[in-house]
Amino acid sequence: RAAEMGLRRLLLRYFPPGILLEYVEGGELKTRSIDLLDLRPDTDVTALVEEIQKGEPLITASCLEHVIHLVQRLQEKLGEKQNHKFSLFKVLRTHILPLTNVAFNKSGSRFITGSYDRTCKVWDTASGEELHSLKGHGNVVYAIAFNNPYGDKIATGSFDKTCKLWSTETGKCYHTFRGHSAEIVCLSFNPQSTLLATGSMDTTAKLWNLEKGEEVATLSGHSAEIIALSFNTAGDRIITGSFDHTVAVWDVGTGRMLHTLIGHRGEISSAQFNWDCSLIVTGSMDKTCMLWNAVTGAHIATLAGHGKEVLDVCFDYAGQRIATASADGSARVYNAETKQCIARLEGHEDEISKVCFNPKGNFILTASSDKTARLWDAATGLCLQVLEGHADEIFSCAFNYKGDTIITGSKDNSCRIWH
Repeated sequence: RAAEMGLRRLLLRYFPPGILLEYVEGGELKTRSIDLLDLRPDTDVTALVEEIQKGEPLITASCLEHVIHLVQRLQEKLGEKQNHKFSLFKVLRTHILPLTNVAFNKSGSRFITGSYDRTCKVWDTASGEELHSLKGHGNVVYAIAFNNPYGDKIATGSFDKTCKLWSTETGKCYHTFRGHSAEIVCLSFNPQSTLLATGSMDTTAKLWNLEKGEEVATLSGHSAEIIALSFNTAGDRIITGSFDHTVAVWDVGTGRMLHTLIGHRGEISSAQFNWDCSLIVTGSMDKTCMLWNAVTGAHIATLAGHGKEVLDVCFDYAGQRIATASADGSARVYNAETKQCIARLEGHEDEISKVCFNPKGNFILTASSDKTARLWDAATGLCLQVLEGHADEIFSCAFNYKGDTIITGSKDNSCRIWH
């Protein structure tokens, strides 16, 4: 069977660790991945690969050594000690009116800023040069995204009730998506970059076909504004979080609602799938974070402990840890399996609106109203660094994929790039 399928090449994926198999089947080039989410610096690689080989016909005896070598490289990467100190590289005064959002492409070579000035600007990270100003919206550009991992397209969602799709290279507008009856406040590309999802104050989310520029589905069922949405890695499910205190799970292919996650007693602030699509985490104004079974919609656990609203929540890349950010000025790290709080990140003097892991999952970045961002050790909760210099609250922060560049966006109308 392996001969008919013809393995072409093996590729490494560092975060989360895995091997991608490129093969030919029926004359068509296909890929499939072997996730190694539990790989540790002390894993017996040979035994692991022999175990994988049992269930994977593409890995034949002839390429066994090569696979072992690749997994060892992944293991080395995991074991690398990073004591990287970030320092300020550039301050960009980006827009005349306040910023709404900032986002990196996958490599971090480009980033985008959305603003009340009705534009989205595309920047070269290395030079700090403005590459394009995406003009055409009639109101605030609020939600922005690259179609990562590709990064050749940008989506902008506006208070003018439309969403636009742009070319990263030329800055030209491919499509304007019309149909929402109120402000668009969140959006996301599916991982395959064939669809765009938009969430609106009109209580619906919509799926749009990028190629044709047409609406594919309207996701109706919430009774209040949708302020968060997120695809799973497979791209077959999407979740929407609403001010109606619920999160809905939808089938992307049919636009049908599969589950409503009921349990929070306050507005939803954020919601996300883990990497293997088995779990959903939700954060709410009710001061808690909840963990759900993504397949059945069952409530698994309530992660309590914060004294005020949970404003942001996320999984690390492997989906093994959860970080929460709260208006109480602290962030927390929970183990997704044991549901135990494994670290408390204390030190900010005001609310934390954003939290994210670096791709490797060993650092956490927080953005706060106290005008600083902080870098933390995810395992111990120790503060490694305070990124200072902004003159007003920081509402956005992000890592690039390699984890060696950070961007912070502030109400002082500037973006800072840290290396």
